[in-house]
Amino acid sequence: MRESNKDISNAFKDSYVFEFLNLPDPHSESDLQRGLVSQMKKFILELGKDFLFIGEEYKLQVGNSDFYIDLLFYHRGLQCLLAFELKADKFKPDHLGQLNFYLEALDRNVKKPNENPSIGVLLCKDKDREVVEYALSRSLSPTMILEYKTQLPDKYLLQQKLRELFNKEIPEN
Repeated sequence: MRESNKDISNAFKDSYVFEFLNLPDPHSESDLQRGLVSQMKKFILELGKDFLFIGEEYKLQVGNSDFYIDLLFYHRGLQCLLAFELKADKFKPDHLGQLNFYLEALDRNVKKPNENPSIGVLLCKDKDREVVEYALSRSLSPTMILEYKTQLPDKYLLQQKLRELFNKEIPEN
């Protein structure tokens, strides 16, 4: 049975905090990947349950060319492969082309007949929700655009944002 988009969305948070990586700002995609792989247990706990790690720089051969998925997982509940592409900058629509190519290659060459179509996850430093909405509006592949933070925001900044959001007084501790 195929999973619905709601089930897929429920398997992911909208944003992740990778404070445990102690990444410098700015950092590269390879810094992010090395940090996540070296802290894989904490990374999987941050992702949630049912994620199984398959590999890093997972090699796909298409024609006479080799391509590498940053991180490849399998999700037991969704019964599908998950290709994670890491971006150390803000989401750009052209990131989707690369990820969709990887999903097609996974579905044609790696996926088992009993598994659901592969899901792509772009893990970006930041995202503009409207740009993401436009970019995904014609995408046929199940794809998530998620963001990560390298540390939690300052407590006072959070209080200020909440005050602005709710236009109320929030007691300071």
